[in-house]
Formats: sequence, structure tokens, C-alpha cells
Amino acid sequence: MPAVTVENPLVLPRIAAPAEAATPRPALAVSTAIEGFEGEGFPVRRAFAKINQKYLDPFIMMDQMGEVDYAAGEPKGTPWHPHRGFETVTYIIDGTFVHQDSHGGGGVITDGDTQWMTAGSGLLHIETPPESLVLSGGLFHGLQLWVNLPASDKMIAPKYQDIRGGSVKLLASPDGGALVRLIAGEIGGHQGPGATHTPITMIHVSVNPGAQVTLPWRADFNALAYGLAGSGSAGEEHRPFHMGQAVVFGEGDTLTIRADDKQPDSRSANFEVVLLGGLPIREPVAWYGPFVMNSHTELQQAMDDFQAGRLGTIPANPHLPG
Repeated sequence: MPAVTVENPLVLPRIAAPAEAATPRPALAVSTAIEGFEGEGFPVRRAFAKINQKYLDPFIMMDQMGEVDYAAGEPKGTPWHPHRGFETVTYIIDGTFVHQDSHGGGGVITDGDTQWMTAGSGLLHIETPPESLVLSGGLFHGLQLWVNLPASDKMIAPKYQDIRGGSVKLLASPDGGALVRLIAGEIGGHQGPGATHTPITMIHVSVNPGAQVTLPWRADFNALAYGLAGSGSAGEEHRPFHMGQAVVFGEGDTLTIRADDKQPDSRSANFEVVLLGGLPIREPVAWYGPFVMNSHTELQQAMDDFQAGRLGTIPANPHLPG
């Protein structure tokens, strides 16, 4: 980890240092993810399980999948399941995942790829490791983020974006001490490849041991950080956090992350952090299982539509590449 990198970040475009008058965002709270299992039994960390929804908006949840080194025969995925009312963002750092839906969409994502699925009005969906990975075993690590849709977009037609790792915008911090992968949104005038209905920024940053990065951040966005590997601190007050912990930031227009001088034993020599921000939707959230709507009445309608087959049916001969 990570899959998409460069040997020398100094050759990359630099993100300009924020203006001296910029207001740093304080690190308000640090929470530790809840560990559990998803789908057919693959391990996950519920990154935002302990965070109040008012700090998450427009995000609903995020799972860190793995990091796990499977033996042969162990890799697992999910069974067919429905979605409505939001977008799923699946970022694969190591390994391979195959996805397919009841509308005929699907594909393979691996090593730095991102699959952006707008569930919208609804579909059935399956995610599974390819047969080759099941037979051989191997390393698997990724994230799945759920991004809410406003009421006006909840019933739009489903669609996909496959963002290949090679299309991710690679940038360097002002002093070259951090590699920044811009997956979606904008940072310092640079634009990522992901197109979003709800305005967000999604970044995976690798901070060298002992280095610090301060990034400009939209003042009207919220701000969250999650440790994928290693340890460091958040904010100018250097609030400690590490792998498996999430940080909620307060108001301001810059974010600061620092890596500890010595990183704990891991597959990465750096402090690996995901940074997220989005424009709050500020609408009621009614969330049950795979449906994210605005009211309990809409949730019941989603369940009724699913049970009646109106979200689609499983293909008679589903074909999953492997």
C-alpha cells in the first residue's frame, strides 16, 4: 500500500501553501472505528460509527475493508442487495473487486481504482472477489464511502463512473513531504477526475515520517480525516490519531496533518490518511439498511419496491469476470 504512487513526489505539481491569513480548522474530536464483518464475512472497520450525523453531512458512512491477507479460498464479497437514494464510492487500494448490477452495469476495480455508483432510484448490486483471487488468496484493502443525495436527486437514473488509478490527480504538498491523490473534487485549483452530484472532495494522502502538510479547504465544506495506516496528528494543536481512527474538524479554511517521526510497523512507511469534505445537504435523513431517504414513508416505499421487484431482478445468468 498504496497502489498508485511515485518514487519522487518532487516531480509532481505542488499545491500552493495557503495564505497566511487563512483560518486553521481545529481537530474537534477523534473516534475509533468499530470492527465487524460485512457481506459474506469480510472484515470491516466502521470509520464513522461513533460520529454524530451533523458532522458527517453529506456523508452517511464509510467502511475500511481489510487490510487483510487472505489465504487461498478465503476471499469473500457480498450477496445481491438493493440500494436507493445515495451514491457508493468504492476505492480499492490493494486487491481486486468485481461488481455487477441488475441494470446490466458492472466491471472490475483493482489497485488504486475507484468505482462510483449512483444508486439513485434503485438497483440490485453485487460485489465479489474474482475467482482467481478466491483460488490464490492475497492482499485486499479498500474503502467504501456512502454519499447522500439531496431529495431532488434521490430518484435519478442509476449510473457508474469507473475512475482508473492512472487517472487520479497526483500532487505534492508545498515542501514535497506528502503525496496527495485527488480522487474527486478540487484542492488548491487542481481538479480530480470524479464527478459528483453532491459537491465533495476526496483525497488519499501519504505523509512522510516527520512531515507536515497543510492544505486549503473550502470553508463551506465539512472536514473529516481517517487513518488508513500509521500514526500522526491532526490540526495545528497536533491532536494524535492513528490507523482506524477518524478526526472531525471544526470550521476554517485549512487542514493540517502531521506524521509521527517514527511510524509503527505496517505495510506502509508513511502515514496514510483519507481526507473528506462535502457541502452539507441539511435535509432529514431516514436510513435503513441499503436505503437512504428523507422520511420513513419513503423508506417503506423503497422496501415495497424492492420486494415487488421494481428495483430490478438478478440476471438469469449473471456473469462476473474472474
